[in-house]
Amino acid sequence: MFRFANPEYLWLLLLIPCFALIFLYAQRKRKHRIARFGNPELLATLMPEVSTGRVVLKTSLFMLAVTLLVFAAARPQLGSKLREQKSQGVEMMLTVDVSNSMLAEDFEPNRLERTKYAINKLFDGLKQDRVGLVVFAGEPKVQLPITSDYRMAKAFARKIDPSQVSVQGTAIGKALEQALLAFSGESDNGQSRVVILITDGENHDDDAVAVAERAKEAGVKIYTIGIGTPEGAPIRIDGEFIKDEKGDMVVSKLNEQMLSDIAEKTGGIYVRASKQDIGLDEIVESINEMEQSEFSTVKFEEYNDLFQYLIGMALALFLIEILLLDHRNPLLAHLNIFREEQKTLQ
Repeated sequence: MFRFANPEYLWLLLLIPCFALIFLYAQRKRKHRIARFGNPELLATLMPEVSTGRVVLKTSLFMLAVTLLVFAAARPQLGSKLREQKSQGVEMMLTVDVSNSMLAEDFEPNRLERTKYAINKLFDGLKQDRVGLVVFAGEPKVQLPITSDYRMAKAFARKIDPSQVSVQGTAIGKALEQALLAFSGESDNGQSRVVILITDGENHDDDAVAVAERAKEAGVKIYTIGIGTPEGAPIRIDGEFIKDEKGDMVVSKLNEQMLSDIAEKTGGIYVRASKQDIGLDEIVESINEMEQSEFSTVKFEEYNDLFQYLIGMALALFLIEILLLDHRNPLLAHLNIFREEQKTLQ
């Protein structure tokens, strides 16, 4: 496995195009200055030792050497040994409503964006638990299978959007069924598996409580978070509010009763999100008291550094750049390495 131990140094690569622009600007200014003294072609015959090709080559060598040093500073490494790592934790499947009702603005900037922010903070605080992500509207979709890679999980969470599910609506039961199927087969019992359902609770298509009963039989706890307000808020898409068939503005309201029933059925808890705290911290505290399972993860244990080779090549290029004269060497003129035309004064 290849990686950069210090990838932040790669931003220094932005210096390379800056060097190139400075060089081009300097060359242009040089031509203008020469043109002030007379015809450039005539002056070139009076300065036979001047070599534009050498200047370009020296600059190219310098920029290439700097590029190699930047990569060296980022510390490229190659994984050389695999190790199976054991850890204790729970499997946590986040099930997030991405229906249009989650765009209601009773939370700033809207319910869905507030949910994504809270999930991102949750991933920052996890240590050994495994997480997965299911998004749903009228149909569910596994956005991220169970993983211990929190960096990947955060990247997928940032991409949560209503466009990821083609069928609109809110089918909470189907979403819970999909979450139950998405757990890995490594946990030896269901007691270390939880589903965290984040939704406004407006269920349109199925019996979510019946699915919660099956989750209970499998030993899976469902924690529910209701995001929204009981009085509700209109839904705005692309700057326009959604209206029903009668032309009235659609208002999405929080349905707490069903969410409370789902959580109670499985021994989980229901939390109503507030504008200050969505409720994930409270749920994680409860999850941390649960029975945990042992997981195994294969990781690269040792990495071989490769930066020393890049430094060696960069130093060699710097040495060549220093030794290479920016004008023609009379002793080597007969070799004409740069294939430059010999100009003579007529």
